[in-house]
Amino acid sequence: MQTARMPLVREEPIPFHRACFDEAEVAAVSEVVRSGWVTMGSKTLEFERRFQEYVGATHAIAVSSGTAALHLALAAIGLRAGEEVLVPTTTFTATAEVVTYFGARPVLVDIDPVTMNIDCNDAARRTTTATRAILPVHFAGQPCDLQAIGQLAEQNHLHVIEDAAHALPADYRGKRVGAISSMTAFSFYATKTLATGEGGMVTTDDDAFAARIRRLRLHGISRDAWKRYTAEGTWYYEVEEAGYKYNFTDLQAALGLVQLSKCDALWISRSRIAERYTHAFSEVAGLETPRVAGDRSSAWHLYVLRLKPERLRIGRDRFIELLRERAIGTSVHFIPLHLHPFYRSAYGYKPGDFPNAEREYQRCLSLPIFPSMTDDDVCRVIEAVTEIAFDHAI
Repeated sequence: MQTARMPLVREEPIPFHRACFDEAEVAAVSEVVRSGWVTMGSKTLEFERRFQEYVGATHAIAVSSGTAALHLALAAIGLRAGEEVLVPTTTFTATAEVVTYFGARPVLVDIDPVTMNIDCNDAARRTTTATRAILPVHFAGQPCDLQAIGQLAEQNHLHVIEDAAHALPADYRGKRVGAISSMTAFSFYATKTLATGEGGMVTTDDDAFAARIRRLRLHGISRDAWKRYTAEGTWYYEVEEAGYKYNFTDLQAALGLVQLSKCDALWISRSRIAERYTHAFSEVAGLETPRVAGDRSSAWHLYVLRLKPERLRIGRDRFIELLRERAIGTSVHFIPLHLHPFYRSAYGYKPGDFPNAEREYQRCLSLPIFPSMTDDDVCRVIEAVTEIAFDHAI
């Protein structure tokens, strides 16, 4: 007699990321909708005030995206065509893309193989008389070596504009990212540690930079022109320069205020997941865990695991496929910019130009690390990663 086969039970997928929203965000957005004012207004101003207090900056200017934040920061320093900006090749294209908006040249820089942040020595070698700024990216949430970057900037009269899309909240030598360099750009994209769907922020202590960014984010019109449809506003406004449509909205600010109130708690949750991953994977010969320097803390926006190819019979791509078969989502951060067609054709970059970045890219993958992961979720990820590594060990 033939026995019936039991159907396979497929576990629920663990996505790479899930935004951490609950009824508090729903209530906050509902309040704004019921108010009848959903674009930039009082909630945006409140969010800016709370954010600048949280990071310890004098000014915080909310904008439509992290890309807009970087763009406006470069506009504030008066970047011009033909000038150069130092950018790590291991980053999302937005960091370098904004440089091209001005007709300036993004000068790509290799990374430190331990932190995967910008290599300050390589940056120094690529600095010329045309260099105006450096855009360090706090990769995965760990701050760059801001002391070395600051010294390079001071020696060469460069502006430092931090790309902190991954780095809320993170600290460098006892000071929060966002209150260190002349300007810092944050992202509130759906996958970020503070999520408003889309959105960004520029923080600065420089009054002139702040004033210009506020003006440029809304068509270059006078600062309070957004009030012209409110009882306290006036129909009259002046266009002071050609600007952009980069303003934030009160709907986004409602989400942002709730998310900001949870920011520390969400960071603790991500940190605990990272600690569990590192504890488990440190015992596996074919895996390399991220290392955070002792003088800084990571926001743990990403947990980037690196494979040791000399200890495994499979590569990164196959490793990801096997995790997908177990219903575990992953990603890769990032394909280095110099390998993309645009940067190769426009600026002459080619494979082999940045060996550290290429080597780390070929062996890295990002694991799920979001605060609503359950203990079972974390255990499943650990079990899957370790089993795949052991099954394919050399």
